[in-house]
Amino acid sequence: MTNITDLGVAAIRAGVAQGDFTAREVAEGFNANVAAASALNAFIVTTPEKALEAADKVDADRAAGKPLGSMAGVPIGMKDLFATHGVQTTAASHILEGFVPQYESTVSSNLWAAGAGMLGKLNLDQFAMGSSNETSYFGNVISPWKRSGGSNAQMSPGGSSGGSSTAVSARLAPAATGTDTGGSIRQPAAFTGITGIKPTYGRCSRWGVVAFASSLDQAGSMAHDVRDCAIMLGAMAGFDPKDATSLDLPVPDWEGSLNSDLRGKKVGIPREYRMDGTDAEILKSWDDGIAWLKDAGAEVVDISLPHTKYALPAYYIIAPAEASSNLARYDGVRYGLRDLPEGSGLQDMYAATRAAGFGDEVKRRVLIGTYVLSAGFYDAYYTQAQKIRTLVAQDFANAFQECDVILAPTTPTASFGLGEKSDDPLAMYLNDVFAVPASLAGLPAMSVPCGVNSEGLPLGLQIVGRAFDEQGVLNAGLAIEERAGFTARPEKWW
Repeated sequence: MTNITDLGVAAIRAGVAQGDFTAREVAEGFNANVAAASALNAFIVTTPEKALEAADKVDADRAAGKPLGSMAGVPIGMKDLFATHGVQTTAASHILEGFVPQYESTVSSNLWAAGAGMLGKLNLDQFAMGSSNETSYFGNVISPWKRSGGSNAQMSPGGSSGGSSTAVSARLAPAATGTDTGGSIRQPAAFTGITGIKPTYGRCSRWGVVAFASSLDQAGSMAHDVRDCAIMLGAMAGFDPKDATSLDLPVPDWEGSLNSDLRGKKVGIPREYRMDGTDAEILKSWDDGIAWLKDAGAEVVDISLPHTKYALPAYYIIAPAEASSNLARYDGVRYGLRDLPEGSGLQDMYAATRAAGFGDEVKRRVLIGTYVLSAGFYDAYYTQAQKIRTLVAQDFANAFQECDVILAPTTPTASFGLGEKSDDPLAMYLNDVFAVPASLAGLPAMSVPCGVNSEGLPLGLQIVGRAFDEQGVLNAGLAIEERAGFTARPEKWW
């Protein structure tokens, strides 16, 4: 029999429902993998008892003949940005260390109701700010992948959802939640050879998710393949009256409607994405993806997204601006860390608490955001960035008059070594150059693994769809998945 921890969401759900194994056996297997992989630093907190408790409930329901949920018997990793009742939630920041919510995020509540269990809280870039998972107060997450040729360099799992991507890739969890503000699901998925989808903005509730940039943040699913992502996203999504940006729309049966036959569909290839400096092997994988989608029956058309070059700088004005506002709540008064130097006043406490509690990248973005929102620079920077955002969204709207989905690389390079870019914020920000435009427009987008490069590291292709058309994105992703035949796995060293 296949090792139980090699199975994905669909296979585990089916095995539990059919009685091939119990949900408790599944939970025990993944709990053991999590315990044995501390070297990867994927988890901030582990909750083996939570996984077993949920598994026992599923086994009892099955024995009693009760209907099982869409995630029944599937233990998952929960990114430590989602509030979990009674379990520490830190956003990987010292300023929230020890904070234990007395409430549950809507997304995690939906997953527990669908029968999922929690293996633990996954590490991330602090407050989701980063592209390499090197900004966490709790230490770097390490990718399970290594460069070929005997290299011992520790590789980045991507960010901010690096704990999620490592956990799924290393078989510590069959699936994990992620959040995507400017590529933080898709980029780490590409770096670690897994699949990840960011749905349309508003599909998944943001209630109970620690905020970074409220107009951009969106929860999504990360798993081994397209079907597993579709199953998990279906459990996560849904209207939530507690979130003013939540879409009041029914959740489609994405899994049931999966279809890799793309006859009659048009795939757009944005000419502006062939940027100088993009790795040649990335461009080769893009050409392979075009051929695969043609083989699936799609017509490939050339499209233009003319404001692409402005998207990244606009994002790095809008996102820090929203962060500077959202993170103002962490001041040492109500919850979290409090640093009160002897004899100091209120302003001193604010300054000392935030200086001690926030990491360098968070401080950098708060400072940028405060600057662009200040009286003398608001119109010059923030207002102009919002205009660019509108133009980027209009570019996509125009493109989708000519095509059904868009195919592009997920990242400009494969994974890089930890520390190789940490001293160059601009080089780090460029990791998001292909992912940010879809985020600014609020569109569904996913990354699917398509092969490995000459160093043996995974590469990903990105599909972007119209608003609300997750099905089209998933179907195109399935067509690539079937033709790429990606089966590579990291060689276990941890």
